[in-house]
Formats: sequence, C-alpha cells, structure tokens
Amino acid sequence: MSERKVLNKYYPPDFDPTDIPKMKTQKNRPFNIRIMAPMNMRCDNCGEYIYKGKKFNSRKEDVEDEYYLGLRIFRFYIKCPRCVSEIAFKTDLENTDYTLEAGATRLFEAEKLARQMAEKEIKDKEDEELNNPMKILENRTKASRKEIEEIDTLEEIRDMNARHAKVDHEEVLKFHAEYEKQLKRLQEEEEEREIRELFGEVNGQSIKRLHDDEEEGEGPPIKKGPVSTTKPTDFLTSDAPGTSKVGTSKAAKPAVWERSIGSVGSKASLMKLVKSNKKKGSAST
Repeated sequence: MSERKVLNKYYPPDFDPTDIPKMKTQKNRPFNIRIMAPMNMRCDNCGEYIYKGKKFNSRKEDVEDEYYLGLRIFRFYIKCPRCVSEIAFKTDLENTDYTLEAGATRLFEAEKLARQMAEKEIKDKEDEELNNPMKILENRTKASRKEIEEIDTLEEIRDMNARHAKVDHEEVLKFHAEYEKQLKRLQEEEEEREIRELFGEVNGQSIKRLHDDEEEGEGPPIKKGPVSTTKPTDFLTSDAPGTSKVGTSKAAKPAVWERSIGSVGSKASLMKLVKSNKKKGSAST
C-alpha cells in the first residue's frame, strides 16, 4: 500500500533540473506570517489597548540598507482589531527588543527608559574622562573623600551601638573562655580518676582484688539466721487460732474434703452436713 502523504518523488534517470522554469518574483517580496504582539501598545487612532501576546496575521518585509553585525532587520505590519488601522514595528537586534515605528504608542516602558538613561550617563562620563585628564583627578578625589566619609559614619554608628548595647561583648567572651577552661579541667580530672580505677587505685588507696577461687564461692562462710519450720497453711489444721501442731511426732492426715473446704468445726449441726462414704466403700469391696 502506498503512502498517503508522498514526501519523496520519483526522478527518472534522464531528469535534468535545468529544464524546470524559474519563477520571476520580487527581490524583497513581502509575505504573510502569523505573529504575536511583542509589547503592550495603544492604537493612536481609536485608543484600543493591544496587550503583549495577542495574535495577528502580519506582513513581513526586509528593511532596506539596515543591518546589525551583518544581520538583516525585519519590519512587520499588523492591523488594529478595532479600527483596522495599520501599525508598523521592526526588530531591534542591538537591544534584543522591537521598535514601534507608526500607528501605536508603546506602554509600560519606564524600566527601559531608566536603563537607557543610566547607560547614556555612564557613557558620557567615560567619554568626558577620556578627553579631560583633570576630570579624572577630580573624580578620584571625590571618590576618596566619599569613602572617608562613609568610614567615619560607620565608626560613629558602631560607637553609638556600643554605648546603647546592654550586653558587654568582652565580658561574654571572657565568661565563655573561663567556662571552657573549667570544662577542660573537669574532663582531665575525670580521665585521671578513670585511669586510677583501671589500675586499682581510688583516692590514693589501693584496692584488693578477689582471686578466682574467692569469686567462685570458696571464701569465708556466710552466717545464716534461724530457719522457721512453720508453714503458711498450718492454721487450717490447728485447733485454736495462734496454735500449731508443728512439734508433734506424727500429724494426722486430713481427709480429702477437708483439703478443699477446710474444717467444719466440732458442732453437731454442722457435722450432719457432711456424710462419710465408708459404708459404700466397704460394700463395693
């Protein structure tokens, strides 16, 4: 399938490009181009405001006999969107800008004018110094005098600040220096104490170290106090509070039900609540 947009044409082997007739056109023929307004402007005829960036269909042509460093200058023609009057401006390669020629007035160029005036003043001053040597000497004298006045003013401001300052900087510096000395002395004392402890001395006295056999428990015996033989659950089997059967040779073994709920006492009314299973056990045997 062939391409929809054919960009490459077929040229036969016997093609001669000199046979193609040449078009006779003007040397500086203007042509239409789409452009945006390069600046904010106001129409001189109707006062219509044209903001920077508004699109126009313009005509472009070369400016005759006007170049900048070998580069050609171009002129553009646009029409006012309200009164259809023609507005012309051209490129300004020297200042990387555009120059409005006719049909409108440029707005908001105060910054550009101030820059141009400052550059012109500097240029005039340099030209005057080059042509007049006495002017150079005069400017140098003024500059040195101004520098001395600025130094004197700075010294006065420093003295005024020192008088009104509530903090004495010299005292602060001395305090910090003393603090650093104290901190350094304390660090040295701490290091010396750690060294003495490491080598077995504290406050000038030697420390006796334990041998391996003493560390394992072969040292002098430790005295122990009397051992109590009472149990916490002895009060359950005692007859009265405060008495225990610890001294008896053989204690009676309590029944299973006494282990769980304790003794019910010696009252007959309470003893009837619990029945023994001795008969049932003998019958089963």
